[in-house]
Amino acid sequence: MHVSHSSRTIMGCCCFRSSTMKNKKNTSSSHTANEIHGHPLNNVRQFSDKELRLATDNYHSRNKIGRGGFGTVFKGTLKDGRQVAVKTLSASSRQGVREFLSEIKTLSNVKHPNLVELIGCCVQGPSRTLVYEHVENGSLDSALLGTGSSKIQLDWQKRSSICAGTAKGLAFLHEELVPHIVHRDIKASNVLLDRDFNPKIGDFGLAKLFPDDITHISTKIAGTTGYLAPEYALGGQLTMKADIYSFGVLILEIISGKSSSKTTRGGSHKLFLEWAWQLYEEGKLLELVDPDMKEYPEKEVIKYIKVAFFCTQSVASRRPSMTQVVDMLSKEIRLNDNQITAPGFFMDSRESSLKKSPSDSVIGQISNNSFSITQEIGEQSLLVIQVTSSPTEKCAMDSLFLI
Repeated sequence: MHVSHSSRTIMGCCCFRSSTMKNKKNTSSSHTANEIHGHPLNNVRQFSDKELRLATDNYHSRNKIGRGGFGTVFKGTLKDGRQVAVKTLSASSRQGVREFLSEIKTLSNVKHPNLVELIGCCVQGPSRTLVYEHVENGSLDSALLGTGSSKIQLDWQKRSSICAGTAKGLAFLHEELVPHIVHRDIKASNVLLDRDFNPKIGDFGLAKLFPDDITHISTKIAGTTGYLAPEYALGGQLTMKADIYSFGVLILEIISGKSSSKTTRGGSHKLFLEWAWQLYEEGKLLELVDPDMKEYPEKEVIKYIKVAFFCTQSVASRRPSMTQVVDMLSKEIRLNDNQITAPGFFMDSRESSLKKSPSDSVIGQISNNSFSITQEIGEQSLLVIQVTSSPTEKCAMDSLFLI
């Protein structure tokens, strides 16, 4: 069953109710998250703009701890002493307001140890602010790729635990919640690490509800270059398999300590997945391992890399579910290597992150053995996706591994 973008989004027809002309003077004080049309959010605490300015010392630059596509994040301390992360949103951004509403709707009733907890929000006058639990060790991106004090030495125990915990969080979103949720932007900067380095998935601004009775959602392409599944980038057809592809890329980043957005590997111009797959084909998988990780169990690391390749296979139907991924990572399961096929490769010809706009055009070519897609902005080609397997190829999920 096909469901259009307009009929199945987290937002639905949500909008902020405007005050009547008679009550115009009270607009700034009366706009709260409870006024999101038709969607009462009883589990979310309502903060005033004054409270949050006090908590963050008027959003002082020294309290800035991050910046996302639609807002800046500040560390704050509430009156009761609790530390929080306060994400401000530009009220002038129409798209940003949609992201804001999506994030509230997604997280207001969701609790899981591997998901960032939404504490509250502020919708007052021009303010659009989300308040989260503060996660002590920042983002996985900073821990892996940061410089100086921001980079953290992660041993194999921590890295494997981060992989497994993130997988559990995604499995909860995909299979335990009703309706299910597709995150759409799984990447290192959206995985936060708590005091004990337990991972917590954050930033649900792009997430979408995914009811049981549909096969896919057709939507505008959103996400981050290097993590986008080929079938999603090709036609905007979103399924849970898009998250699984992104998670596979994330595993490889965690093991290698390298970013998927960089295309220079050992002096050669290769895509991240292309480089990793070449090492797999040459039987040199351990060359993928981060040199900062001095000791690690070779067999277990190789198994994790193979799980990543199962997740990033170019044909979505060949990828396992997140529950299967959790089992593959945490249980003594011998993987069936014969079922691993090549991943879909992304190529950014300008070696920069893809910035999409409503005028972007997508050109695709499909044949029996392969297909490619070129993402164009204006006259300049930015992104090429090469898929080396037949898009009609299927396999039974039970054959992914041998017990």
